[in-house]
Parts: sequence; structure tokens; C-alpha cells
Amino acid sequence: MRLYAQTPARRIRQVLADLSAAALIYAAVKLALAVHDAIERLADPGRKAESAGNSLSDGLADAGDAASKVPFVGGQLKKPLRSAAEAGTGLADAGRSLQDTVGHVAMLTTVALIVIPVVFVLLLWLPLRLRWIRRSAVTQRLAADPGGADLLALRVLTGSQRELAALPTPPGGLADAWRRGDKRVIADLAAIGLRQAGLRA
Repeated sequence: MRLYAQTPARRIRQVLADLSAAALIYAAVKLALAVHDAIERLADPGRKAESAGNSLSDGLADAGDAASKVPFVGGQLKKPLRSAAEAGTGLADAGRSLQDTVGHVAMLTTVALIVIPVVFVLLLWLPLRLRWIRRSAVTQRLAADPGGADLLALRVLTGSQRELAALPTPPGGLADAWRRGDKRVIADLAAIGLRQAGLRA
């Protein structure tokens, strides 16, 4: 199995196509990661709210514990401080919830920004590469088989006529020479067939 053509022009085109596909996939991944980092920065207020809520809750809980030691009114002082500490806990929970939401959005956006371009590039590039690999393998096998040169020559005769113009036309024409089994004409036509597939004769 051959991955790249033997003819220089086609090989250069294939290498450029492969490098372009790899560059587009790399750019998509880099962009997706940059967007992920940018979205993650939106979670900073949530982190600050969580930290502030935890600090407030801990401070008010400590104040409530200290207030509970005051004789006679300690229980009454402790209740509002405990309520305020619970409010601080609610603020911390809201900060965590914001961070979780931003994290989910960042992850989904990153996956979408990677998957969509990669699938698009693969759908445009991969089938063409696989088709060429399969076609070149079939052409090579055909050329190596007995009578394969005849079949390649026939394929060239029935295909595009542009490259046939460069061949010297024997008496009766190329098709007649092929029917007669002219080895020189068949070899020239088979060489064109190989070259069209990106292979050397």
C-alpha cells in the first residue's frame, strides 16, 4: 500500500493537502482551548463569591458561638448570627453553582469547537486520500498482472484524450494499434495510465 504518489507534482499536492488538514485541526484545537480558558475566567466571580460566603459563614458561626457564652442573652444573640452564617453558606453555594455552570459551558463549547471543524476537515480530506490509496493499489496490481498493461492502455484510450495528443499516432490510430497488440503503443498508453494514478512505469 502506497501512501503518496511517485510522481513529484501529485506527491507535493498530497503532502500539502495533508499538512493543511493537520494545520486546520491544530488551529481548531488551539482556538477551542483558548475559548475554554476565556469562558473559564467567567467563573472568577463564582470563586470569589464562594470564598466570601465561606469566610462570612465561618466568621458569623464563630461569632454566634462566642455570643452564646454571654450570660442570659447568649441564646438570643446566637440565633441571628447563625441565620446570617447560613446566608453566607447560601452565597458560597451560589458561587459553586456558577462555577459548575461555567465549567459545563466551557467544556461543551470546547468539544463543539474541536469536533465540528475536525469532522469537516476529515470529511473533505480523508475520503480523497483513501480513494487515491485504494485506486493506486488497484492500478499497481493491475499493471503487475498478466495482460494488465493492455487493460491500463484501454482505460487510457477510453478516458481523457488530453494526454494522448503527446503520443505519436501510428498508422490507423492508437485504438487500432492497441487492437493489433502493438507493444510499444500499449507500453506508452500503460505508462500514461500509471502516471495519471501518480505512479511510475
